[in-house]
Amino acid sequence: MNAPLKALEGSGARPSGAKGASDLPALMRQIGRDARTAARVLALAPAVQKNRALAAMAKAIRAGSSAILAANREDQAEARAAGATPAFLDRLALDPERIAAMADGIEAVRKLKDPVGWVMASWRRPNGMRIERVRVPLGVVGVIYESRPNVTADAAALCLKAGNAAILRGGSESFRSCRAIHAALLEGLAEAGLPASCVALVPTREREAVGMMLSGLDGTIDVIVPRGGKNLVERVQTEARVPVFAHLEGVCHVYVDGKAKLGMAKSIVLNAKMRRTGVCGAAETLLVDRAGAAKLLKPLITMLLDAGCEVRGDAAVMAVDRRVKPASKEDWSTEYLDAVLTAGVVDGIDAAIAHIERYGSHHTDAIITEDRKAAEKFLREVDSAIVLHNASTQFADGGEFGFGAEIGIATGRLHARGPVGVEQLTSFNYRIRGSGQTRP
Repeated sequence: MNAPLKALEGSGARPSGAKGASDLPALMRQIGRDARTAARVLALAPAVQKNRALAAMAKAIRAGSSAILAANREDQAEARAAGATPAFLDRLALDPERIAAMADGIEAVRKLKDPVGWVMASWRRPNGMRIERVRVPLGVVGVIYESRPNVTADAAALCLKAGNAAILRGGSESFRSCRAIHAALLEGLAEAGLPASCVALVPTREREAVGMMLSGLDGTIDVIVPRGGKNLVERVQTEARVPVFAHLEGVCHVYVDGKAKLGMAKSIVLNAKMRRTGVCGAAETLLVDRAGAAKLLKPLITMLLDAGCEVRGDAAVMAVDRRVKPASKEDWSTEYLDAVLTAGVVDGIDAAIAHIERYGSHHTDAIITEDRKAAEKFLREVDSAIVLHNASTQFADGGEFGFGAEIGIATGRLHARGPVGVEQLTSFNYRIRGSGQTRP
């Protein structure tokens, strides 16, 4: 987050009628209690009711587009005055197309099969007992996010579909936008006869509210999902007293193997870096196989530079274009979220894999090659949540996986990994049906 925006977050601005800082603990505890009650309602709600709410939410967002855009313009003006970077402003900005995409994402989630009640496995024991492992909601999901106001809609839709209540704490820089989106979501809940506390938005910019959520709000929050920059996620992982689905950053790599086709490599590399530079799936490092560097390196680097991307490279990369800047040691592990990329030449696939293991963040990494054996080795040995062959890293998105939307990309190894969609927002229990069995 930009330093001016950190100051903005602590400004204490809050909506009309919100309680003051002295009442914040009581306000947050009440939000937690209400969410816990709503979670019980949602856990038992039939799929048709949840789907009716989601359809109404999407309709209300479309109908409220003008109000959402007006709120977002105010947020952008404030962020711009605070010195936000163009990449930051892009993450914050909404336009008619992005609002339509929000509504479409909610509709896509609505069309997914309801995960609650899925029988994941079943078996019969020799004593005649029938055991089933069945998906159940997590309960109350706390989502803490920064600049992207669309997370308000994505998180609400996914949590609702999975039968969870959500407590959302958007970034101070998107405060007005989140409120406008949340108002539309409440309309959808009301139309379906579900309590407003199914989707709560923390109604204050006070930073203390984040700490209270991380404490678990007296045991009412079951899991926290942070979605934002490294500082936010590190704080959440350090302070949280409840489980966390998180990734620290997306240091994503594209490795161009010596047996890659130049045309395909150029198309994928340009898309992976420049389609949207501020998303966590944007490529931050390009690695080129030394065996193919003579035909591949200069065209790729020239293409990126001509597209307006700053390239920081090793000696081999600097030699192909005088516009390349020298890469520092820190560059190799940096998530730029901007039109900047680090590039280097490596001695084959083993060196590429070793480089990714050393400098990567286990988020998303891709190989471009026509060598199927090399591709399978990369897919098998790169220890990242998402690994791709001949495709852009910008496919690291729950919508592109068919999840409708995502609440974030988890890079841990417990419970959820990769895009966190409706299935990942459930747990399970065991249901046993007997006929009078007792244990000897």
